[in-house]
Amino acid sequence: MILAPRKKFTVPKKMFFTKGVGTHKAQLRSFELALRDAGIERCNLVPVSSILPPECQIIPKNEGIKEIYNGMITYTVIARCASCEPHRLIAASIGCAVPANPDAYGYLSEHHGFGQNEKTAGDFAEDLAVEMLASTLGLEFDEEKSWDENKSIYQLSDKIVRTTNMTQTAVISPGGLYSTVIAAAVFLF
Repeated sequence: MILAPRKKFTVPKKMFFTKGVGTHKAQLRSFELALRDAGIERCNLVPVSSILPPECQIIPKNEGIKEIYNGMITYTVIARCASCEPHRLIAASIGCAVPANPDAYGYLSEHHGFGQNEKTAGDFAEDLAVEMLASTLGLEFDEEKSWDENKSIYQLSDKIVRTTNMTQTAVISPGGLYSTVIAAAVFLF
């Protein structure tokens, strides 16, 4: 009897976080400059949803950048915010919640907003990721509690091991130029 070969699945083995900001008279160029600042401008980015694969190793940005090649199709969870409104505060953030069980998947969240500083946007994105993971794990999540109160509960749980975020903010210059901020989780195979 001949057995059919096992299917090979495209599951990322590594991931790194990055962020960037760019400013230009054209919005598209400000986005490209933000990608350049983040170190991923030479990739063909494919946005994906919010699952952190089981056993996906989170590596430092400087290690991840070394594994990127010009024109590479690159899967990312990316948050992006742009404006040309003078003095406007913009933010882009990726939240991450990693389960204690290495065979379980975690969550990434993308958040983009106005008027939020780095801590507020980062906490919000992290909270979103924790909320999604908590619901998958059957943990209670009380949206009425502050993020810090919820984080204490999850630290006591043996189901969530850690949370983090990557956030970029910028204040738009008074000259009417576009600024774009991005935060991204970049997957590698």
